[in-house]
Amino acid sequence: MPLPPPAARREVHQRTIEMQAFARADGLFDVEARLIDRKPFDFVRPSSPQPVPAGVPLHDLWVRLTVDGELTVRAIAAASDVTPWALCREAEGTLQVLVGERLARGWSAKVKERLRGAAGCTHLMEMLVTMGTTALQGIRGSDPSRRPSPEAKLDSCYAYGRERSVIRMLWPEHHRPPSA
Repeated sequence: MPLPPPAARREVHQRTIEMQAFARADGLFDVEARLIDRKPFDFVRPSSPQPVPAGVPLHDLWVRLTVDGELTVRAIAAASDVTPWALCREAEGTLQVLVGERLARGWSAKVKERLRGAAGCTHLMEMLVTMGTTALQGIRGSDPSRRPSPEAKLDSCYAYGRERSVIRMLWPEHHRPPSA
């Protein structure tokens, strides 16, 4: 179902983020993300007098998270193919502060706490936040025995709110009537 028709407008920016989850032969899992920013017009960056032609990436960044079956981050790799400043590539190394952390409740806050502001790259941080969800959906979806308990899902999102019909259907013992 598409969105309602928009007001008259013109495109000024495009960001594409792709994520994929993989089960590895060694029992670990990889989650890879790629972020590309483009402008639909020639764009001059402060870092160079040469304009970036319309449609050519301003950012082209990659991250790979490797996690084990307990959802613990075992390795992180990043590559910055296109950045506004050469210095930006140094931020790839800042992601290592998350090795050893678990992809569990609080992952988003932990990523933001460790990489916010000058501690890391905003774009890499944004990818890592949503890579946690991609990892959980990929890993849990690939093996029914890894599905979370009701307690892990309760109140984790709108649909899994204790007052919602989804909880009444899946786990009636945890359902509570909506408050008046």
